[in-house]
Amino acid sequence: MILKKIIGIVLIGVIFCNITVKAVEKPEELYAQSAVLMDADSGRILFEKNGNAQRAMASTTKIMTCILALERGNLESEVEVSENASKQPKVRLGVEKGETFRLRDLLYSLMLESHNDSAVMIAEKISGSVGNFAKLMNEKAKKIGCTNTYFITPNGLDAKDDRGKHSTTAVDLAKIMSYCITKSPKKEEFLAITGRKSYQFTNMDKTKKYICHNHNTFLEMMEGALSGKTGFTGEAGYCYVGALRKNDRIFVVALLGCGWPNNKTYKWADTKKLMKYGIDTFKYKDIEPEVHFETVSVKNSIPGQRVGFVVKGKRKNSERVLMSDEEEVIVKINLKKEWKAPIKRGEKAGKIIYYLNDSPICEYELITANKVEKLTWKWCLEQMVKRYLEL
Repeated sequence: MILKKIIGIVLIGVIFCNITVKAVEKPEELYAQSAVLMDADSGRILFEKNGNAQRAMASTTKIMTCILALERGNLESEVEVSENASKQPKVRLGVEKGETFRLRDLLYSLMLESHNDSAVMIAEKISGSVGNFAKLMNEKAKKIGCTNTYFITPNGLDAKDDRGKHSTTAVDLAKIMSYCITKSPKKEEFLAITGRKSYQFTNMDKTKKYICHNHNTFLEMMEGALSGKTGFTGEAGYCYVGALRKNDRIFVVALLGCGWPNNKTYKWADTKKLMKYGIDTFKYKDIEPEVHFETVSVKNSIPGQRVGFVVKGKRKNSERVLMSDEEEVIVKINLKKEWKAPIKRGEKAGKIIYYLNDSPICEYELITANKVEKLTWKWCLEQMVKRYLEL
Protein backbone atom coordinates (compact mmCIF):
# COMPACT_ATOMS: atom_id res chain seq x y z
CA MET A 1 0.00 0.00 0.00
CA ILE A 2 1.17 3.54 -0.74
CA LEU A 3 -0.35 4.84 2.48
CA LYS A 4 0.02 2.69 5.61
CA LYS A 5 -2.81 2.57 8.13
CA ILE A 6 -2.54 5.20 10.82
CA ILE A 7 -2.94 3.60 14.25
CA GLY A 8 -3.70 5.25 17.60
CA ILE A 9 -4.23 8.91 16.77
CA VAL A 10 -4.84 10.83 20.01
CA LEU A 11 -4.10 14.41 19.07
CA ILE A 12 -7.02 16.64 18.23
CA GLY A 13 -6.80 19.38 15.62
CA VAL A 14 -4.79 19.05 12.41
CA ILE A 15 -2.57 16.01 11.89
CA PHE A 16 -0.26 15.38 8.93
CA CYS A 17 1.08 11.98 7.92
CA ASN A 18 3.51 10.85 5.20
CA ILE A 19 4.37 14.42 4.26
CA THR A 20 7.49 13.75 2.18
CA VAL A 21 7.08 14.39 -1.55
CA LYS A 22 10.22 13.71 -3.55
CA ALA A 23 11.01 15.53 -6.75
CA VAL A 24 10.26 13.71 -10.00
CA GLU A 25 12.59 14.17 -12.94
CA LYS A 26 10.76 16.08 -15.66
CA PRO A 27 11.17 16.54 -19.42
CA GLU A 28 13.62 19.21 -20.51
CA GLU A 29 14.27 21.26 -23.65
CA LEU A 30 10.73 21.48 -24.97
CA TYR A 31 10.13 23.67 -28.01
CA ALA A 32 6.73 24.94 -26.85
CA GLN A 33 6.51 28.24 -25.00
CA SER A 34 3.73 26.72 -22.90
CA ALA A 35 3.14 23.01 -22.30
CA VAL A 36 1.02 20.80 -20.04
CA LEU A 37 0.69 17.07 -19.46
CA MET A 38 -2.59 16.28 -17.68
CA ASP A 39 -4.29 13.22 -16.27
CA ALA A 40 -7.58 13.46 -18.17
CA ASP A 41 -9.63 11.60 -15.57
CA SER A 42 -8.71 13.64 -12.51
CA GLY A 43 -7.54 16.85 -14.20
CA ARG A 44 -4.28 16.69 -12.23
CA ILE A 45 -1.36 18.44 -13.90
CA LEU A 46 1.52 16.00 -14.20
CA PHE A 47 3.89 18.44 -15.88
CA GLU A 48 3.77 22.06 -16.92
CA LYS A 49 5.95 24.69 -18.50
CA ASN A 50 4.44 28.18 -18.27
CA GLY A 51 1.12 26.40 -18.00
CA ASN A 52 -0.87 29.47 -16.96
CA ALA A 53 0.60 31.93 -19.47
CA GLN A 54 -2.21 33.27 -21.65
CA ARG A 55 -1.51 32.92 -25.38
CA ALA A 56 -3.30 32.75 -28.71
CA MET A 57 -4.39 29.17 -29.47
CA ALA A 58 -5.31 29.17 -33.16
CA SER A 59 -7.49 26.27 -34.35
CA THR A 60 -7.23 24.28 -31.13
CA THR A 61 -10.22 26.56 -30.43
CA LYS A 62 -12.28 24.23 -32.58
CA ILE A 63 -12.48 21.51 -29.93
CA MET A 64 -14.78 23.83 -27.99
CA THR A 65 -16.80 24.62 -31.13
CA CYS A 66 -17.19 20.91 -31.83
CA ILE A 67 -18.26 19.82 -28.35
CA LEU A 68 -20.83 22.62 -28.10
CA ALA A 69 -22.31 21.64 -31.45
CA LEU A 70 -22.49 18.02 -30.35
CA GLU A 71 -24.13 18.86 -27.04
CA ARG A 72 -26.57 21.49 -28.30
CA GLY A 73 -27.21 20.78 -31.96
CA ASN A 74 -29.26 18.35 -34.02
CA LEU A 75 -26.61 16.70 -36.19
CA GLU A 76 -29.15 15.92 -38.90
CA SER A 77 -30.32 19.53 -39.17
CA GLU A 78 -29.72 21.73 -42.21
CA VAL A 79 -27.23 24.62 -42.07
CA GLU A 80 -27.42 27.50 -44.54
CA VAL A 81 -24.29 29.40 -45.55
CA SER A 82 -24.34 33.07 -44.57
CA GLU A 83 -22.39 35.83 -46.27
CA ASN A 84 -20.12 36.02 -43.22
CA ALA A 85 -19.30 32.32 -43.41
CA SER A 86 -18.61 32.46 -47.15
CA LYS A 87 -16.01 35.22 -46.64
CA GLN A 88 -13.85 33.41 -44.07
CA PRO A 89 -10.14 33.11 -44.93
CA LYS A 90 -8.24 29.92 -45.60
CA VAL A 91 -8.23 27.18 -44.57
CA ARG A 92 -11.84 26.83 -45.76
CA LEU A 93 -14.31 24.39 -47.24
CA GLY A 94 -15.12 26.88 -50.00
CA VAL A 95 -18.84 27.40 -49.52
CA GLU A 96 -21.11 29.94 -51.22
CA LYS A 97 -23.85 32.03 -49.67
CA GLY A 98 -27.18 30.21 -49.73
CA GLU A 99 -25.76 26.69 -49.98
CA THR A 100 -26.94 24.21 -47.38
CA PHE A 101 -25.13 21.43 -45.51
CA ARG A 102 -25.87 18.88 -42.84
CA LEU A 103 -24.50 19.85 -39.41
CA ARG A 104 -22.91 16.42 -38.89
CA ASP A 105 -20.85 16.78 -42.07
CA LEU A 106 -19.63 20.23 -41.07
CA LEU A 107 -18.17 18.82 -37.84
CA TYR A 108 -15.87 16.56 -39.85
CA SER A 109 -14.91 19.53 -42.02
CA LEU A 110 -14.22 21.46 -38.82
CA MET A 111 -12.09 18.88 -37.04
CA LEU A 112 -10.33 17.01 -39.82
CA GLU A 113 -9.49 19.83 -42.24
CA SER A 114 -9.92 22.73 -39.79
CA HIS A 115 -12.12 24.74 -42.16
CA ASN A 116 -12.76 28.26 -40.91
CA ASP A 117 -15.99 28.77 -42.84
CA SER A 118 -17.44 25.57 -41.39
CA ALA A 119 -16.71 26.88 -37.88
CA VAL A 120 -18.72 30.05 -38.56
CA MET A 121 -21.59 28.07 -40.09
CA ILE A 122 -21.72 25.85 -37.01
CA ALA A 123 -21.61 28.83 -34.64
CA GLU A 124 -24.43 30.62 -36.47
CA LYS A 125 -26.54 27.45 -36.53
CA ILE A 126 -26.18 26.82 -32.78
CA SER A 127 -26.46 30.38 -31.47
CA GLY A 128 -27.69 32.59 -34.31
CA SER A 129 -24.48 34.60 -34.54
CA VAL A 130 -20.75 34.31 -33.92
CA GLY A 131 -21.03 36.79 -31.06
CA ASN A 132 -23.69 34.77 -29.26
CA PHE A 133 -21.74 31.57 -29.83
CA ALA A 134 -18.61 33.16 -28.33
CA LYS A 135 -20.63 33.93 -25.19
CA LEU A 136 -21.65 30.29 -25.09
CA MET A 137 -18.01 29.22 -25.48
CA ASN A 138 -16.91 31.41 -22.60
CA GLU A 139 -19.74 30.18 -20.37
CA LYS A 140 -18.78 26.58 -21.10
CA ALA A 141 -15.10 27.25 -20.45
CA LYS A 142 -15.99 28.69 -17.05
CA LYS A 143 -18.10 25.63 -16.17
CA ILE A 144 -15.24 23.35 -17.15
CA GLY A 145 -12.95 25.23 -14.78
CA CYS A 146 -11.00 27.44 -17.14
CA THR A 147 -9.82 30.63 -15.45
CA ASN A 148 -7.66 32.29 -18.12
CA THR A 149 -9.53 31.68 -21.38
CA TYR A 150 -11.32 34.17 -23.61
CA PHE A 151 -13.08 33.15 -26.83
CA ILE A 152 -13.99 35.63 -29.56
CA THR A 153 -14.19 33.40 -32.65
CA PRO A 154 -15.31 29.80 -33.22
CA ASN A 155 -12.38 29.05 -35.53
CA GLY A 156 -9.41 30.45 -33.61
CA LEU A 157 -8.33 33.17 -35.99
CA ASP A 158 -6.34 35.87 -34.19
CA ALA A 159 -8.78 38.41 -32.76
CA LYS A 160 -9.17 41.00 -30.04
CA ASP A 161 -11.88 43.28 -28.66
CA ASP A 162 -12.30 45.66 -25.76
CA ARG A 163 -12.24 42.74 -23.31
CA GLY A 164 -9.02 41.17 -24.53
CA LYS A 165 -7.48 38.80 -27.05
CA HIS A 166 -8.75 35.44 -28.24
CA SER A 167 -6.55 33.30 -26.00
CA THR A 168 -6.18 30.50 -23.49
CA THR A 169 -3.49 28.75 -21.45
CA ALA A 170 -2.00 25.30 -21.81
CA VAL A 171 -3.69 24.33 -18.52
CA ASP A 172 -7.12 25.52 -19.68
CA LEU A 173 -6.74 23.95 -23.11
CA ALA A 174 -5.90 20.61 -21.49
CA LYS A 175 -8.97 20.97 -19.26
CA ILE A 176 -11.21 21.52 -22.29
CA MET A 177 -9.81 18.47 -24.10
CA SER A 178 -10.11 16.36 -20.94
CA TYR A 179 -13.75 17.39 -20.67
CA CYS A 180 -14.42 16.54 -24.32
CA ILE A 181 -13.05 12.99 -24.04
CA THR A 182 -13.97 11.95 -20.48
CA LYS A 183 -16.86 13.99 -19.06
CA SER A 184 -19.03 15.33 -21.87
CA PRO A 185 -22.25 13.39 -22.53
CA LYS A 186 -21.14 13.47 -26.18
CA LYS A 187 -17.60 12.22 -25.57
CA GLU A 188 -18.03 9.12 -27.75
CA GLU A 189 -19.24 11.19 -30.69
CA PHE A 190 -16.35 13.62 -30.19
CA LEU A 191 -13.82 10.77 -30.22
CA ALA A 192 -15.43 9.20 -33.30
CA ILE A 193 -15.16 12.44 -35.27
CA THR A 194 -11.65 13.45 -34.19
CA GLY A 195 -10.29 9.92 -34.60
CA ARG A 196 -11.60 9.49 -38.15
CA LYS A 197 -8.87 9.29 -40.83
CA SER A 198 -11.04 10.60 -43.66
CA TYR A 199 -14.65 11.50 -44.40
CA GLN A 200 -16.72 12.18 -47.53
CA PHE A 201 -19.94 14.17 -47.83
CA THR A 202 -21.96 16.39 -50.17
CA ASN A 203 -23.97 19.57 -49.81
CA MET A 204 -27.70 19.07 -49.25
CA ASP A 205 -28.44 19.48 -52.97
CA LYS A 206 -25.80 16.81 -53.75
CA THR A 207 -24.29 19.08 -56.37
CA LYS A 208 -20.86 19.17 -54.74
CA LYS A 209 -18.76 16.42 -53.21
CA TYR A 210 -16.13 16.91 -50.51
CA ILE A 211 -13.49 14.71 -48.90
CA CYS A 212 -11.73 15.55 -45.66
CA HIS A 213 -8.47 14.08 -44.38
CA ASN A 214 -7.39 14.20 -40.76
CA HIS A 215 -4.31 16.39 -40.25
CA ASN A 216 -3.68 15.11 -36.74
CA THR A 217 -0.53 13.16 -37.59
CA PHE A 218 -0.12 12.14 -33.96
CA LEU A 219 -2.89 9.55 -34.42
CA GLU A 220 -0.36 7.45 -36.35
CA MET A 221 2.67 8.26 -34.19
CA MET A 222 1.95 6.51 -30.91
CA GLU A 223 -0.12 3.49 -29.96
CA GLY A 224 -3.23 4.53 -28.08
CA ALA A 225 -3.55 8.01 -29.62
CA LEU A 226 -7.21 9.00 -29.29
CA SER A 227 -7.86 12.53 -30.44
CA GLY A 228 -6.31 15.89 -31.09
CA LYS A 229 -6.39 19.21 -32.88
CA THR A 230 -3.65 21.19 -34.56
CA GLY A 231 -3.56 24.95 -35.01
CA PHE A 232 -1.50 27.76 -36.50
CA THR A 233 -1.74 31.52 -36.85
CA GLY A 234 0.93 34.17 -37.12
CA GLU A 235 0.43 35.21 -33.52
CA ALA A 236 -0.14 31.75 -32.00
CA GLY A 237 2.53 29.82 -33.83
CA TYR A 238 2.05 26.07 -34.06
CA CYS A 239 -0.29 24.73 -31.38
CA TYR A 240 -1.58 21.29 -30.50
CA VAL A 241 -3.79 19.51 -28.02
CA GLY A 242 -4.04 15.72 -28.07
CA ALA A 243 -4.99 12.68 -26.00
CA LEU A 244 -3.64 9.16 -25.61
CA ARG A 245 -4.91 6.10 -23.74
CA LYS A 246 -2.44 3.58 -22.33
CA ASN A 247 -4.17 0.72 -20.54
CA ASP A 248 -6.32 2.44 -17.90
CA ARG A 249 -4.60 5.83 -18.14
CA ILE A 250 -5.61 8.76 -20.34
CA PHE A 251 -3.08 11.54 -20.87
CA VAL A 252 -3.69 14.94 -22.47
CA VAL A 253 -0.93 17.18 -23.85
CA ALA A 254 -1.49 20.86 -24.66
CA LEU A 255 1.14 22.96 -26.46
CA LEU A 256 1.05 26.68 -27.29
CA GLY A 257 3.64 28.63 -29.26
CA CYS A 258 5.44 25.47 -30.37
CA GLY A 259 7.56 26.99 -33.12
CA TRP A 260 6.84 29.07 -36.21
CA PRO A 261 7.58 28.30 -39.89
CA ASN A 262 9.61 26.31 -40.79
CA ASN A 263 9.31 24.31 -37.57
CA LYS A 264 6.03 22.54 -38.12
CA THR A 265 7.23 19.24 -36.61
CA TYR A 266 8.25 20.68 -33.24
CA LYS A 267 4.80 19.98 -31.82
CA TRP A 268 5.07 16.28 -32.59
CA ALA A 269 8.46 16.01 -30.89
CA ASP A 270 7.14 17.74 -27.76
CA THR A 271 3.94 15.69 -27.71
CA LYS A 272 5.78 12.39 -27.96
CA LYS A 273 8.26 13.42 -25.26
CA LEU A 274 5.52 14.40 -22.83
CA MET A 275 3.35 11.38 -23.54
CA LYS A 276 6.30 9.03 -23.06
CA TYR A 277 7.11 10.76 -19.79
CA GLY A 278 3.54 10.22 -18.63
CA ILE A 279 3.47 6.56 -19.65
CA ASP A 280 6.84 5.75 -18.06
CA THR A 281 6.36 7.73 -14.86
CA PHE A 282 2.74 7.60 -13.70
CA LYS A 283 0.81 4.49 -12.71
CA TYR A 284 -2.43 3.93 -10.82
CA LYS A 285 -1.82 2.90 -7.22
CA ASP A 286 -4.16 2.02 -4.39
CA ILE A 287 -4.44 4.36 -1.44
CA GLU A 288 -5.76 2.65 1.69
CA PRO A 289 -8.30 5.08 3.20
CA GLU A 290 -8.77 3.42 6.59
CA VAL A 291 -7.66 5.39 9.65
CA HIS A 292 -8.06 4.27 13.28
CA PHE A 293 -8.63 6.76 16.09
CA GLU A 294 -8.28 6.42 19.81
CA THR A 295 -11.12 7.77 21.90
CA VAL A 296 -10.83 11.28 23.32
CA SER A 297 -11.79 12.70 26.70
CA VAL A 298 -14.79 15.04 26.90
CA LYS A 299 -15.32 17.96 29.25
CA ASN A 300 -18.28 17.82 31.67
CA SER A 301 -18.83 14.15 30.86
CA ILE A 302 -19.63 11.26 33.15
CA PRO A 303 -16.29 9.84 34.37
CA GLY A 304 -14.93 7.16 32.10
CA GLN A 305 -16.94 8.15 29.05
CA ARG A 306 -14.94 9.16 25.99
CA VAL A 307 -15.85 9.91 22.38
CA GLY A 308 -14.63 7.96 19.36
CA PHE A 309 -14.73 8.75 15.64
CA VAL A 310 -15.61 6.90 12.47
CA VAL A 311 -15.83 7.79 8.79
CA LYS A 312 -19.37 8.56 7.67
CA GLY A 313 -20.93 6.41 5.00
CA LYS A 314 -19.70 3.40 3.09
CA ARG A 315 -16.24 3.75 1.59
CA LYS A 316 -14.41 1.95 -1.14
CA ASN A 317 -11.74 -0.52 -0.11
CA SER A 318 -9.19 1.81 -1.64
CA GLU A 319 -8.78 4.92 -3.75
CA ARG A 320 -6.93 4.65 -7.04
CA VAL A 321 -4.58 7.53 -7.74
CA LEU A 322 -2.35 8.17 -10.74
CA MET A 323 1.09 8.91 -9.29
CA SER A 324 4.79 8.26 -9.70
CA ASP A 325 6.86 5.88 -7.57
CA GLU A 326 8.56 8.83 -5.91
CA GLU A 327 5.38 10.58 -4.81
CA GLU A 328 3.66 10.03 -1.50
CA VAL A 329 0.28 10.94 -0.11
CA ILE A 330 -0.27 13.51 2.63
CA VAL A 331 -3.11 12.90 5.06
CA LYS A 332 -4.66 15.88 6.82
CA ILE A 333 -7.10 15.20 9.66
CA ASN A 334 -9.29 18.02 10.94
CA LEU A 335 -11.16 17.43 14.19
CA LYS A 336 -12.82 19.74 16.67
CA LYS A 337 -10.24 20.87 19.22
CA GLU A 338 -12.54 20.68 22.23
CA TRP A 339 -15.41 18.37 23.10
CA LYS A 340 -18.10 19.02 25.70
CA ALA A 341 -20.87 16.73 26.86
CA PRO A 342 -23.53 15.88 25.96
CA ILE A 343 -22.58 14.36 22.59
CA LYS A 344 -24.86 12.36 20.35
CA ARG A 345 -23.77 9.50 18.17
CA GLY A 346 -23.37 10.57 14.52
CA GLU A 347 -22.51 14.23 15.18
CA LYS A 348 -20.21 15.94 12.69
CA ALA A 349 -16.65 15.75 14.00
CA GLY A 350 -14.46 16.89 11.11
CA LYS A 351 -12.85 15.60 7.92
CA ILE A 352 -9.98 13.47 6.74
CA ILE A 353 -8.44 14.69 3.48
CA TYR A 354 -5.85 12.99 1.28
CA TYR A 355 -3.47 15.23 -0.68
CA LEU A 356 -1.05 14.57 -3.51
CA ASN A 357 1.32 17.45 -4.33
CA ASP A 358 -0.81 19.85 -2.29
CA SER A 359 -3.95 18.97 -4.28
CA PRO A 360 -6.83 17.10 -2.56
CA ILE A 361 -7.54 13.74 -4.15
CA CYS A 362 -10.28 12.47 -1.82
CA GLU A 363 -11.91 13.35 1.46
CA TYR A 364 -14.24 11.74 4.00
CA GLU A 365 -16.48 13.18 6.69
CA LEU A 366 -15.82 12.10 10.28
CA ILE A 367 -18.64 11.63 12.79
CA THR A 368 -18.83 10.62 16.45
CA ALA A 369 -19.00 6.87 17.02
CA ASN A 370 -20.85 6.95 20.32
CA LYS A 371 -22.84 9.17 22.65
CA VAL A 372 -21.37 10.83 25.74
CA GLU A 373 -23.62 11.86 28.63
CA LYS A 374 -23.27 15.07 30.58
CA LEU A 375 -22.22 14.95 34.21
CA THR A 376 -25.20 16.13 36.34
CA TRP A 377 -26.08 16.42 40.02
CA LYS A 378 -28.70 13.75 39.49
CA TRP A 379 -26.06 11.29 38.21
CA CYS A 380 -23.77 12.13 41.16
CA LEU A 381 -26.59 11.55 43.67
CA GLU A 382 -27.49 8.24 42.04
CA GLN A 383 -23.87 7.10 42.30
CA MET A 384 -23.67 8.10 46.00
CA VAL A 385 -26.85 6.16 46.76
CA LYS A 386 -25.60 3.16 44.82
CA ARG A 387 -22.29 3.06 46.70
CA TYR A 388 -24.06 3.50 50.08
CA LEU A 389 -26.30 0.54 49.35
CA GLU A 390 -23.28 -1.58 48.38
CA LEU A 391 -21.70 -1.05 51.84
